[in-house]
Amino acid sequence: MRAIVAGLPLLLLYILTVPAFAQEAQQPEAIAEKMSFKLVRGLTNVVTGVVEVPKQSYLTVRDRGNIGYVVGPIKGMGMALYRTLLGAVETVFFMVPQPGYYDPMINPNMCGMVGKSGLK
Repeated sequence: MRAIVAGLPLLLLYILTVPAFAQEAQQPEAIAEKMSFKLVRGLTNVVTGVVEVPKQSYLTVRDRGNIGYVVGPIKGMGMALYRTLLGAVETVFFMVPQPGYYDPMINPNMCGMVGKSGLK
């Protein structure tokens, strides 16, 4: 029993101090740079979100044929709203290191940037 009582504080100290030594300190310049990229990315998505309507229309017609004339604008309006809202969130919360470590919230491949031809 005495060994458990004596070992418990040592185990607690080990658990609390080892992760602190494992983390690398970030330079303030790197943090400011990532925050500024997130702010600019958010502002860009807010301003250019409306471009998703003709882009998705073109991509849907190219990939699906004539049905794309109906589906494309609907898909484009949804993607424009999605991109604009996520851009607004990134703009407002540019100082918060989420998701990941100032990573983009939208995966560009998810937005239909790469089509059948493989060109961006």
